[in-house]
Amino acid sequence: MDFKFGVAPLVILLYLHSTLRTTSSEVTAVDPKFSMPINNVTVPIGREAILTCVVQDLGSYKVAWLRVDTQTILTIQNHVITKNHRVAIVWAERRTWQLKIKDIKESDRGWYMCQINTDPMKSQMGYLDVVVPPDILDYPTSTDMVVREGSNVTLKCAATGSPTPTITWRREGGEPITLPGGSEVLSVEGSTFTISRVNRLHMGAYLCIASNGVPPTVSKRIMLIIHFPPMIWVQNQLVGALEGQKITLECQSEAYPKSINYWTREKGEIVPQGGKFEPVLLDNAYKVVMKLSIKSVSQADFGSYKCVAKNSLGDTDGTIKLYAIPPHTISSGESQVARSRGKMLRKDGNGLLEANTIVDGVVVDGDGKRRDIALMGNNDVTYSSSASIKTLLHILAIASFTVTWRYVAQL
Repeated sequence: MDFKFGVAPLVILLYLHSTLRTTSSEVTAVDPKFSMPINNVTVPIGREAILTCVVQDLGSYKVAWLRVDTQTILTIQNHVITKNHRVAIVWAERRTWQLKIKDIKESDRGWYMCQINTDPMKSQMGYLDVVVPPDILDYPTSTDMVVREGSNVTLKCAATGSPTPTITWRREGGEPITLPGGSEVLSVEGSTFTISRVNRLHMGAYLCIASNGVPPTVSKRIMLIIHFPPMIWVQNQLVGALEGQKITLECQSEAYPKSINYWTREKGEIVPQGGKFEPVLLDNAYKVVMKLSIKSVSQADFGSYKCVAKNSLGDTDGTIKLYAIPPHTISSGESQVARSRGKMLRKDGNGLLEANTIVDGVVVDGDGKRRDIALMGNNDVTYSSSASIKTLLHILAIASFTVTWRYVAQL
């Protein structure tokens, strides 16, 4: 067992453990003193700590190391008194006493005293600080979460360590985090992190990172999954094509859990895979691009097509009308199929939210009637190079004639 000191002066204990006895005349012959203070020591857990005590003119006196908070005698001179096998004493030139503690534990943190058995006794103290790298606790730290879109979410992260760790939240992919006020940051500090009215853009992996300056820094990955019903976007509601051409219809859908996506015709029959129809799904997380390619369009292929998306939370669809372009309406130099660059159609379970104004080279009025497009000063309609050159030459010819006529009139 370890020796402890109480009310009785420690000098008595030191004399009991000494092997050499000194006379009072020998004791008064010298006056030992400490050459330097004991430096405080900071050591990571598991390493070795060394506390050094340097004494000058010790003479026949003895030096002891003690643990202050537990009142335990650790060593006297070059003898280890404690039964703690991790403690050792290194004695050099009768003036330096090094207290070594290996495999440091958190419980070793505290004050240590170096003492000389003079009367009155002389002593000085040094502090041993044990630092501990951060460790994230399984509880109450959040695990992967599944929530409905529009709800509030609070992520929690708890960590231990010494010094107390700092908690930082980041998105795994480096995406910005939107704060309640609308501002965006790359990281948020705090043991809790709240997201108000989550939406699909918040879905993904979040990292709880704990650090306190003691390596290694640790992190935990928390996956936030947002559930929401399907939504469909249709960029081109009307697509024109000539008979015999290959045409591709396209919709974009978003849903989670992942949706079932397919195409139907006007009467609800599902468009089959194979033959002249080639449905393709391009999947990226909760987003799906639906494409339907029709080889060699025939008269029977014209009409309405629906792109449908369904999951456990609901279903929706978008409609694309494929119409026939008469052969004589397209000159040999123009593109065979006009591509619309108008507004986007957005549709969910509640109906249309926004519709195209320009589709496939024509303007669609509110009643669905088409008007031919004259030359426009934007990029809403694309033209082939030969058609553009013809139009440009025609404009230049008119402009040249106008200028000449005005010049002659002035004469």
